[in-house]
Amino acid sequence: MKKIAIVGAGFSGAVIAHELAKADYQLEVFDSRPHVAGNCHSQRDPETGVMVHTYGPHIFHTSNEKVWNYVRQFDEFMPYTNRVKAITKGRVFSLPVNLLTINQFFGKTFNPREAEAFLASIGDQSISDPKTFEEQALRFVGKDLYEAFFKGYTTKQWGMHPSELPASILKRLPVRFNYDDNYYASNFQGMPKNGYTFIVEKMLDHPGIQLHLGTTFERESAGDYDHVFYSGPIDTWFGYSQGRLGYRTLDFKSETHDGDYQGNAVLNYCDEDVPWTRISEHKHFSPWESHEKTVIFKEYSRFCEENDIPYYPIRLVKDKSQLKEYIELAQAERNITFVGRLGTYRYLDMHITIAEALDVAEQFLARAGGSEPMPSFTVNPLG
Repeated sequence: MKKIAIVGAGFSGAVIAHELAKADYQLEVFDSRPHVAGNCHSQRDPETGVMVHTYGPHIFHTSNEKVWNYVRQFDEFMPYTNRVKAITKGRVFSLPVNLLTINQFFGKTFNPREAEAFLASIGDQSISDPKTFEEQALRFVGKDLYEAFFKGYTTKQWGMHPSELPASILKRLPVRFNYDDNYYASNFQGMPKNGYTFIVEKMLDHPGIQLHLGTTFERESAGDYDHVFYSGPIDTWFGYSQGRLGYRTLDFKSETHDGDYQGNAVLNYCDEDVPWTRISEHKHFSPWESHEKTVIFKEYSRFCEENDIPYYPIRLVKDKSQLKEYIELAQAERNITFVGRLGTYRYLDMHITIAEALDVAEQFLARAGGSEPMPSFTVNPLG
Protein backbone atom coordinates (compact mmCIF):
# COMPACT_ATOMS: atom_id res chain seq x y z
CA MET A 1 0.00 0.00 0.00
CA LYS A 2 1.44 3.36 -1.04
CA LYS A 3 1.96 5.99 1.64
CA ILE A 4 0.86 9.49 0.71
CA ALA A 5 1.60 12.68 2.65
CA ILE A 6 -0.49 15.80 2.24
CA VAL A 7 0.86 19.04 3.65
CA GLY A 8 -1.92 21.46 4.52
CA ALA A 9 -5.47 20.75 5.74
CA GLY A 10 -7.16 23.51 3.79
CA PHE A 11 -9.43 22.86 0.84
CA SER A 12 -6.61 21.76 -1.48
CA GLY A 13 -5.26 19.13 0.88
CA ALA A 14 -8.67 18.02 2.16
CA VAL A 15 -10.14 17.43 -1.29
CA ILE A 16 -7.11 15.47 -2.49
CA ALA A 17 -7.07 13.44 0.73
CA HIS A 18 -10.78 12.68 0.49
CA GLU A 19 -10.59 11.55 -3.13
CA LEU A 20 -7.52 9.34 -2.63
CA ALA A 21 -8.93 7.84 0.58
CA LYS A 22 -12.03 6.78 -1.37
CA ALA A 23 -9.63 4.94 -3.71
CA ASP A 24 -8.19 3.03 -0.70
CA TYR A 25 -4.95 4.97 -0.33
CA GLN A 26 -3.49 5.50 3.15
CA LEU A 27 -2.86 9.18 3.78
CA GLU A 28 -1.28 11.34 6.43
CA VAL A 29 -2.38 14.97 6.47
CA PHE A 30 -0.21 17.55 8.24
CA ASP A 31 -1.04 21.11 9.24
CA SER A 32 1.05 23.45 11.37
CA ARG A 33 -2.09 25.09 12.76
CA PRO A 34 -4.19 23.50 15.52
CA HIS A 35 -7.27 23.34 13.27
CA VAL A 36 -8.33 22.32 9.77
CA ALA A 37 -9.70 24.45 6.89
CA GLY A 38 -6.78 26.88 6.64
CA ASN A 39 -7.83 30.48 6.10
CA CYS A 40 -11.42 29.28 5.56
CA HIS A 41 -11.61 28.15 9.19
CA SER A 42 -14.89 29.07 10.88
CA GLN A 43 -16.02 28.65 14.48
CA ARG A 44 -18.72 29.73 16.90
CA ASP A 45 -17.91 32.80 18.97
CA PRO A 46 -18.36 31.58 22.56
CA GLU A 47 -19.89 34.84 23.81
CA THR A 48 -22.43 35.54 21.06
CA GLY A 49 -22.92 32.18 19.32
CA VAL A 50 -22.20 33.85 15.97
CA MET A 51 -20.43 31.75 13.34
CA VAL A 52 -17.22 33.69 12.78
CA HIS A 53 -14.96 33.50 9.73
CA THR A 54 -11.73 33.49 11.74
CA TYR A 55 -9.46 34.70 8.93
CA GLY A 56 -11.91 37.05 7.23
CA PRO A 57 -15.02 36.65 5.05
CA HIS A 58 -15.35 33.70 2.70
CA ILE A 59 -18.41 33.59 0.44
CA PHE A 60 -18.77 30.50 -1.69
CA HIS A 61 -19.60 31.18 -5.33
CA THR A 62 -18.96 29.33 -8.56
CA SER A 63 -20.28 28.73 -12.06
CA ASN A 64 -18.74 25.26 -12.07
CA GLU A 65 -21.65 22.89 -11.47
CA LYS A 66 -19.31 20.00 -10.71
CA VAL A 67 -17.72 21.96 -7.85
CA TRP A 68 -21.11 23.18 -6.61
CA ASN A 69 -22.46 19.64 -6.44
CA TYR A 70 -19.25 18.40 -4.85
CA VAL A 71 -19.25 20.76 -1.85
CA ARG A 72 -22.94 20.17 -1.20
CA GLN A 73 -22.14 16.53 -0.38
CA PHE A 74 -20.67 17.72 2.89
CA ASP A 75 -23.13 20.36 4.13
CA GLU A 76 -26.34 22.11 3.19
CA PHE A 77 -25.63 25.40 1.41
CA MET A 78 -28.01 28.15 2.43
CA PRO A 79 -29.07 30.95 0.05
CA TYR A 80 -26.75 33.92 0.36
CA THR A 81 -26.05 36.90 -1.89
CA ASN A 82 -22.96 39.00 -1.26
CA ARG A 83 -24.02 42.67 -1.34
CA VAL A 84 -21.11 44.94 -0.47
CA LYS A 85 -21.51 48.57 0.54
CA ALA A 86 -18.82 51.23 0.52
CA ILE A 87 -18.28 54.47 2.41
CA THR A 88 -16.43 57.24 0.58
CA LYS A 89 -16.28 60.91 1.51
CA GLY A 90 -19.04 60.52 4.06
CA ARG A 91 -21.57 58.77 1.80
CA VAL A 92 -22.65 55.13 1.40
CA PHE A 93 -22.83 53.42 -2.00
CA SER A 94 -23.34 49.94 -3.45
CA LEU A 95 -20.50 47.91 -4.92
CA PRO A 96 -19.56 46.82 -7.47
CA VAL A 97 -20.07 50.09 -9.32
CA ASN A 98 -23.52 49.75 -10.87
CA LEU A 99 -26.27 51.97 -12.23
CA LEU A 100 -27.43 52.96 -8.74
CA THR A 101 -23.85 53.82 -7.72
CA ILE A 102 -23.37 56.00 -10.81
CA ASN A 103 -26.69 57.79 -10.45
CA GLN A 104 -26.26 58.40 -6.72
CA PHE A 105 -22.66 59.55 -7.06
CA PHE A 106 -23.30 62.03 -9.87
CA GLY A 107 -26.88 62.97 -8.88
CA LYS A 108 -28.29 61.66 -12.16
CA THR A 109 -31.14 59.44 -13.36
CA PHE A 110 -29.31 57.74 -16.23
CA ASN A 111 -30.72 54.70 -17.94
CA PRO A 112 -28.19 51.96 -18.84
CA ARG A 113 -27.37 53.38 -22.28
CA GLU A 114 -26.93 56.91 -20.93
CA ALA A 115 -24.74 55.73 -18.05
CA GLU A 116 -22.47 53.79 -20.37
CA ALA A 117 -22.10 56.80 -22.68
CA PHE A 118 -21.44 59.04 -19.68
CA LEU A 119 -18.64 56.85 -18.31
CA ALA A 120 -17.10 56.68 -21.78
CA SER A 121 -17.16 60.50 -21.90
CA ILE A 122 -15.40 60.94 -18.54
CA GLY A 123 -12.92 58.10 -19.02
CA ASP A 124 -9.44 58.99 -20.22
CA GLN A 125 -9.58 57.65 -23.77
CA SER A 126 -6.02 58.79 -24.42
CA ILE A 127 -4.94 55.69 -22.45
CA SER A 128 -5.28 53.14 -25.25
CA ASP A 129 -3.43 50.27 -23.60
CA PRO A 130 -3.61 50.51 -19.79
CA LYS A 131 -0.56 49.03 -18.10
CA THR A 132 -1.24 49.95 -14.48
CA PHE A 133 -4.21 49.72 -12.13
CA GLU A 134 -4.50 53.50 -12.15
CA GLU A 135 -4.49 53.74 -15.96
CA GLN A 136 -7.11 50.99 -16.18
CA ALA A 137 -9.40 52.81 -13.75
CA LEU A 138 -8.93 56.24 -15.33
CA ARG A 139 -9.74 54.86 -18.77
CA PHE A 140 -12.86 52.93 -17.82
CA VAL A 141 -14.48 54.86 -14.93
CA GLY A 142 -12.78 58.26 -14.96
CA LYS A 143 -11.00 60.30 -12.31
CA ASP A 144 -13.92 60.89 -9.89
CA LEU A 145 -15.04 57.26 -9.49
CA TYR A 146 -11.42 56.08 -9.41
CA GLU A 147 -10.50 58.44 -6.58
CA ALA A 148 -13.72 57.74 -4.66
CA PHE A 149 -13.81 53.94 -4.75
CA PHE A 150 -10.47 52.55 -5.89
CA LYS A 151 -7.49 54.78 -5.15
CA GLY A 152 -7.53 54.87 -1.35
CA TYR A 153 -8.86 51.36 -0.83
CA THR A 154 -6.29 49.87 -3.20
CA THR A 155 -3.43 51.79 -1.62
CA LYS A 156 -4.41 50.39 1.79
CA GLN A 157 -5.01 46.87 0.49
CA TRP A 158 -1.75 46.53 -1.43
CA GLY A 159 0.49 48.96 0.44
CA MET A 160 1.45 50.79 -2.73
CA HIS A 161 0.04 53.38 -5.09
CA PRO A 162 -2.25 52.03 -7.85
CA SER A 163 0.22 53.37 -10.42
CA GLU A 164 2.64 50.67 -9.22
CA LEU A 165 0.16 47.80 -9.64
CA PRO A 166 -0.62 45.94 -12.88
CA ALA A 167 -3.87 46.66 -14.73
CA SER A 168 -4.82 42.98 -14.43
CA ILE A 169 -5.86 43.46 -10.80
CA LEU A 170 -8.64 45.89 -11.73
CA LYS A 171 -9.82 43.80 -14.67
CA ARG A 172 -11.42 41.47 -12.11
CA LEU A 173 -13.70 44.29 -10.83
CA PRO A 174 -16.90 44.72 -12.83
CA VAL A 175 -18.87 47.86 -13.71
CA ARG A 176 -22.56 47.19 -14.30
CA PHE A 177 -25.03 49.31 -16.19
CA ASN A 178 -28.03 47.92 -14.33
CA TYR A 179 -29.13 47.85 -10.70
CA ASP A 180 -27.65 44.43 -9.92
CA ASP A 181 -25.67 44.79 -6.67
CA ASN A 182 -24.74 41.11 -6.33
CA TYR A 183 -20.97 41.28 -5.90
CA TYR A 184 -20.49 38.07 -7.87
CA ALA A 185 -21.73 37.08 -11.31
CA SER A 186 -21.47 33.34 -10.58
CA ASN A 187 -24.32 30.92 -11.31
CA PHE A 188 -24.21 29.46 -7.79
CA GLN A 189 -23.70 31.23 -4.49
CA GLY A 190 -24.31 30.27 -0.89
CA MET A 191 -23.03 29.68 2.63
CA PRO A 192 -22.51 26.31 4.32
CA LYS A 193 -25.07 26.00 7.10
CA ASN A 194 -22.53 24.65 9.59
CA GLY A 195 -19.47 26.56 8.40
CA TYR A 196 -16.42 25.72 6.30
CA THR A 197 -14.59 23.87 9.05
CA PHE A 198 -17.51 21.43 9.26
CA ILE A 199 -17.08 20.66 5.55
CA VAL A 200 -13.34 20.05 5.79
CA GLU A 201 -13.76 17.90 8.89
CA LYS A 202 -16.22 15.71 6.98
CA MET A 203 -13.83 15.46 4.03
CA LEU A 204 -11.08 14.25 6.35
CA ASP A 205 -13.29 11.90 8.37
CA HIS A 206 -12.17 8.65 6.75
CA PRO A 207 -10.40 5.59 8.20
CA GLY A 208 -7.71 5.93 5.54
CA ILE A 209 -6.75 9.44 6.67
CA GLN A 210 -4.54 10.16 9.65
CA LEU A 211 -4.57 13.83 10.67
CA HIS A 212 -1.62 15.58 12.36
CA LEU A 213 -2.57 19.08 13.56
CA GLY A 214 -0.11 21.51 15.10
CA THR A 215 2.60 19.61 13.23
CA THR A 216 5.11 21.03 10.77
CA PHE A 217 6.03 18.65 7.95
CA GLU A 218 9.79 18.58 7.47
CA ARG A 219 11.16 18.36 3.96
CA GLU A 220 13.53 15.62 5.07
CA SER A 221 10.51 13.41 5.76
CA ALA A 222 9.39 13.42 2.13
CA GLY A 223 11.48 10.33 1.39
CA ASP A 224 9.33 8.31 3.81
CA TYR A 225 6.36 8.61 1.43
CA ASP A 226 5.64 7.46 -2.09
CA HIS A 227 4.25 10.88 -2.94
CA VAL A 228 3.76 14.26 -1.28
CA PHE A 229 1.11 16.85 -2.12
CA TYR A 230 2.31 20.18 -0.78
CA SER A 231 -0.02 23.16 -0.31
CA GLY A 232 2.28 25.26 1.88
CA PRO A 233 4.30 28.24 0.60
CA ILE A 234 6.60 27.10 -2.19
CA ASP A 235 9.45 29.29 -0.95
CA THR A 236 9.20 27.71 2.52
CA TRP A 237 9.70 24.23 1.04
CA PHE A 238 13.05 25.33 -0.37
CA GLY A 239 14.15 27.18 2.76
CA TYR A 240 13.78 30.58 1.04
CA SER A 241 16.91 29.80 -0.97
CA GLN A 242 15.85 32.25 -3.70
CA GLY A 243 14.49 34.83 -1.24
CA ARG A 244 11.04 35.30 0.26
CA LEU A 245 8.11 35.73 -2.08
CA GLY A 246 5.95 38.76 -1.38
CA TYR A 247 2.58 38.32 0.31
CA ARG A 248 0.05 40.60 1.92
CA THR A 249 -1.29 39.60 5.31
CA LEU A 250 -4.31 40.75 7.28
CA ASP A 251 -4.84 41.81 10.88
CA PHE A 252 -8.29 41.78 12.44
CA LYS A 253 -9.55 43.80 15.37
CA SER A 254 -12.68 42.10 16.68
CA GLU A 255 -15.41 43.86 18.65
CA THR A 256 -18.63 42.63 20.23
CA HIS A 257 -21.73 44.84 20.22
CA ASP A 258 -25.40 44.60 20.99
CA GLY A 259 -27.94 44.36 18.18
CA ASP A 260 -26.96 45.19 14.60
CA TYR A 261 -23.72 47.13 14.13
CA GLN A 262 -23.79 48.13 10.45
CA GLY A 263 -26.79 46.44 8.83
CA ASN A 264 -24.71 44.56 6.26
CA ALA A 265 -22.11 41.81 6.12
CA VAL A 266 -19.33 43.85 4.48
CA LEU A 267 -18.75 47.60 4.43
CA ASN A 268 -15.69 48.91 2.57
CA TYR A 269 -13.96 52.08 3.76
CA CYS A 270 -12.50 53.67 0.65
CA ASP A 271 -10.93 56.80 2.15
CA GLU A 272 -7.19 56.46 2.68
CA ASP A 273 -7.28 58.27 6.04
CA VAL A 274 -9.40 55.46 7.55
CA PRO A 275 -6.81 52.86 8.65
CA TRP A 276 -8.92 49.73 8.06
CA THR A 277 -10.01 48.54 4.61
CA ARG A 278 -13.39 47.12 5.61
CA ILE A 279 -15.59 45.98 8.47
CA SER A 280 -17.25 42.57 8.39
CA GLU A 281 -20.24 41.80 10.60
CA HIS A 282 -20.29 38.05 10.79
CA LYS A 283 -23.85 37.30 11.81
CA HIS A 284 -24.98 38.70 8.45
CA PHE A 285 -23.13 35.83 6.75
CA SER A 286 -25.72 33.52 8.36
CA PRO A 287 -28.99 35.39 7.83
CA TRP A 288 -31.01 32.25 8.68
CA GLU A 289 -29.76 32.54 12.29
CA SER A 290 -30.81 35.04 14.99
CA HIS A 291 -28.43 36.57 17.54
CA GLU A 292 -28.96 39.37 20.05
CA LYS A 293 -25.28 40.32 20.03
CA THR A 294 -22.96 40.78 17.09
CA VAL A 295 -19.28 40.35 16.22
CA ILE A 296 -17.42 42.66 13.86
CA PHE A 297 -13.92 42.48 12.40
CA LYS A 298 -12.04 45.62 11.38
CA GLU A 299 -9.60 44.50 8.70
CA TYR A 300 -6.11 45.91 8.20
CA SER A 301 -3.78 44.94 5.36
CA ARG A 302 0.02 45.00 5.51
CA PHE A 303 3.11 43.32 4.09
CA CYS A 304 3.59 39.75 5.30
CA GLU A 305 6.58 39.35 7.60
CA GLU A 306 8.43 36.16 8.57
CA ASN A 307 6.01 34.87 11.23
CA ASP A 308 2.78 36.15 9.68
CA ILE A 309 0.06 34.18 7.92
CA PRO A 310 0.27 34.79 4.13
CA TYR A 311 -3.09 35.71 2.60
CA TYR A 312 -2.59 36.69 -1.02
CA PRO A 313 0.47 36.89 -3.28
CA ILE A 314 1.67 40.25 -4.54
CA ARG A 315 3.09 38.84 -7.81
CA LEU A 316 4.91 41.91 -9.02
CA VAL A 317 7.87 41.62 -11.42
CA LYS A 318 10.38 40.81 -8.65
CA ASP A 319 8.08 38.13 -7.21
CA LYS A 320 7.47 36.49 -10.56
CA SER A 321 11.22 36.40 -11.22
CA GLN A 322 11.76 34.62 -7.88
CA LEU A 323 8.81 32.34 -8.56
CA LYS A 324 10.38 31.24 -11.84
CA GLU A 325 13.47 30.15 -9.92
CA TYR A 326 11.37 28.21 -7.43
CA ILE A 327 9.46 26.52 -10.25
CA GLU A 328 12.76 25.28 -11.70
CA LEU A 329 13.74 23.88 -8.29
CA ALA A 330 10.33 22.26 -7.92
CA GLN A 331 10.54 20.59 -11.29
CA ALA A 332 13.82 18.97 -10.23
CA GLU A 333 12.10 17.35 -7.23
CA ARG A 334 10.74 13.81 -7.38
CA ASN A 335 7.41 12.52 -6.08
CA ILE A 336 6.04 15.88 -4.97
CA THR A 337 3.23 17.97 -6.43
CA PHE A 338 2.74 21.62 -5.46
CA VAL A 339 -0.90 22.62 -5.15
CA GLY A 340 -3.18 25.40 -3.97
CA ARG A 341 -2.82 29.11 -3.42
CA LEU A 342 0.49 28.94 -1.54
CA GLY A 343 2.01 26.00 -3.37
CA THR A 344 1.54 27.66 -6.76
CA TYR A 345 1.74 31.30 -5.56
CA ARG A 346 -1.52 32.40 -7.17
CA TYR A 347 -4.59 34.22 -5.95
CA LEU A 348 -7.33 31.57 -5.95
CA ASP A 349 -10.97 31.65 -4.90
CA MET A 350 -12.29 28.62 -3.02
CA HIS A 351 -14.10 27.15 -6.01
CA ILE A 352 -10.96 27.30 -8.18
CA THR A 353 -8.93 25.68 -5.40
CA ILE A 354 -11.45 22.83 -5.15
CA ALA A 355 -11.67 22.35 -8.92
CA GLU A 356 -7.89 22.17 -9.22
CA ALA A 357 -7.60 19.77 -6.28
CA LEU A 358 -10.17 17.45 -7.87
CA ASP A 359 -8.15 17.55 -11.09
CA VAL A 360 -4.93 16.75 -9.19
CA ALA A 361 -6.57 13.74 -7.55
CA GLU A 362 -7.96 12.53 -10.89
CA GLN A 363 -4.55 12.84 -12.54
CA PHE A 364 -2.85 10.96 -9.73
CA LEU A 365 -5.38 8.12 -9.82
CA ALA A 366 -5.15 7.94 -13.62
CA ARG A 367 -1.37 7.48 -13.38
CA ALA A 368 -1.56 4.85 -10.63
CA GLY A 369 0.36 1.74 -11.59
CA GLY A 370 1.71 3.37 -14.72
CA SER A 371 5.20 4.56 -15.56
CA GLU A 372 4.29 8.21 -16.00
CA PRO A 373 5.06 10.18 -12.79
CA MET A 374 2.94 12.96 -11.37
CA PRO A 375 4.23 16.38 -12.46
CA SER A 376 5.42 18.99 -9.98
CA PHE A 377 2.56 21.22 -11.12
CA THR A 378 -0.72 20.43 -12.86
CA VAL A 379 -1.18 24.14 -13.64
CA ASN A 380 1.15 26.88 -14.85
CA PRO A 381 2.03 28.96 -11.75
CA LEU A 382 3.19 31.83 -13.97
CA GLY A 383 -0.10 31.91 -15.90
